[in-house]
Amino acid sequence: MRLLHSSTHPSIESLAGSRFHRTAARGIILRGEEILLLYTERYHDYTLPGGGIDEGEDIRQGLIRELMEETGAKNIRNIEEFGLYEEFRPWYKPDFDIMHMESYCYTCIIDKELGDTALEGHEIQNGMRPVWKNIYEAIAHNEHTIANSDKKGMSIERETYLLKRIVKELIEPATALSQAS
Repeated sequence: MRLLHSSTHPSIESLAGSRFHRTAARGIILRGEEILLLYTERYHDYTLPGGGIDEGEDIRQGLIRELMEETGAKNIRNIEEFGLYEEFRPWYKPDFDIMHMESYCYTCIIDKELGDTALEGHEIQNGMRPVWKNIYEAIAHNEHTIANSDKKGMSIERETYLLKRIVKELIEPATALSQAS
């Protein structure tokens, strides 16, 4: 899968420390300029649905599981590679210095109607919920949170980067194509 971006948190001076590796899958589900996202009250941000892949789990199967759990998505199909976002950020437990996170992003299609979610306890406590949101509004919201909020999470820069890349590579070409016909 192509590398979209690699980032290192500003507090990390060297990548030489011990690393915890985490693999995640994230879904890109579009309907025109609307995108299925997760809004999290605690961090006041919009993120792509998805999450950690379990040990031994196929990454596409993990994506399907995460989408069903977090959004209630049904009949997830036409899963296509979009790209990989790699990041190095501080790890919060004493056993490692750095977390190396690889987020594999995929476009896909789901049925129009969402089912029930199966959110984890911490996701519920953080006020996470699936929402269809205009992608431009989600970007503007996240940028405002980055600039003005002290409660933003570490993933907001990744998510905002990915949303902008989705606009550039998926939304704008589709808009130009529809205007040309």
